[in-house]
Amino acid sequence: MAVRRHVVCALSGGVDSAVAALLLKRAGYYVTGVLMKNWDHLEERGACAAEQDCEDAYRVCRTLDVPFHQVSYVKEYWNEVFSNLLKEYQSGRTPNPDVLCNKHIKFKHFFQYAVGTLGADAMATGHYARTSQEDEEAFRRRDVPLPRPLFRDRFEIRNPVRLYQGADRLKDQTFFLSQISQDALRRTLFPLAGLTKDFVKKMAAEAGFQHLLNKKESMGICFIGERNFEDFILEYLEPQPGNFVSVEDGKIMGTHKGWFTFTLGQRARIGGQRDAWFVVDKDVSSRDVFVAPGTNHPALYRDTLRTDRFHWIAEEPPAELVHRKMMDCQFRFQHQMPLIPCTVTLNQDGSVWVTMHRPIRALTLGQVSSDTDSLCQTLHFVE
Repeated sequence: MAVRRHVVCALSGGVDSAVAALLLKRAGYYVTGVLMKNWDHLEERGACAAEQDCEDAYRVCRTLDVPFHQVSYVKEYWNEVFSNLLKEYQSGRTPNPDVLCNKHIKFKHFFQYAVGTLGADAMATGHYARTSQEDEEAFRRRDVPLPRPLFRDRFEIRNPVRLYQGADRLKDQTFFLSQISQDALRRTLFPLAGLTKDFVKKMAAEAGFQHLLNKKESMGICFIGERNFEDFILEYLEPQPGNFVSVEDGKIMGTHKGWFTFTLGQRARIGGQRDAWFVVDKDVSSRDVFVAPGTNHPALYRDTLRTDRFHWIAEEPPAELVHRKMMDCQFRFQHQMPLIPCTVTLNQDGSVWVTMHRPIRALTLGQVSSDTDSLCQTLHFVE
């Protein structure tokens, strides 16, 4: 008699995770649906529909006749994601909370809860992504990870799991998964890997999930809700007034409430200016935000970056980069940004240079970038 595998499916209250759970149930797995609470909405005047998400997720589990659980990571999210977010903003960088949440919460704490507390054989999410392994390989038990040296033994034979784009390139979410661990990736299923969003909606309608079809898709940072970003961030960081300074002639163009309320490439709304000015740089020490006229000003473009912090999903640099010290790949630093050819150079000290084949606009410190051919690496921008 075949063993029935137990899969814990992360639910969000949306259509994608609902259809992921549906597909798991149809595949014959014993499914448990779990909704995570990552933000304490009782402290907020805004606006994420957490209670509605919970009700919607529960209705999905009731329809599928599978157990439903809730788990809170409010404390962990605050300590490992949001506090880091504030520090990054104060340092003049622009972090990505969705990448950090997947790394520290969903594919760390939630993964440990799924396989440890609930005893699942694997976990699943509704991301549009796929891996290099077959689903059955995710059930091979690896409960005790071996200590890992900086570089593997040259005689050791390993087959790291790689992260690939799913069938729906428009909904591709591998960018947000680019910093998760190899251990979590090995035991994660992506049921939507081969589906398009349109087909997922069709499946949801046929399964009786009509209550999800007209639900507004989550966009942006959930805990901010409908509020203005500047208003939100100033609830947590003290205003640090400074000047808008023209990058062309050093003229003071106006004042702002804090450099951390802006990101590179953003329009700077400067009172009394008829023309549009855009942020090209920030100086934390002087509190100056440097601006340039026009959305395509040359000062907004860069073709080179260096990083000394990087994450290899496969746990080590690609062989080509180790041997040749250079490698061609595809680059992006924002979700759904068109892929740009680039050359990666590995330096003696372990840092990495990335040279784009053409300049790109508003290359932003604090973001992550990924090689989305094999998605074996993530680069974290530093100065």
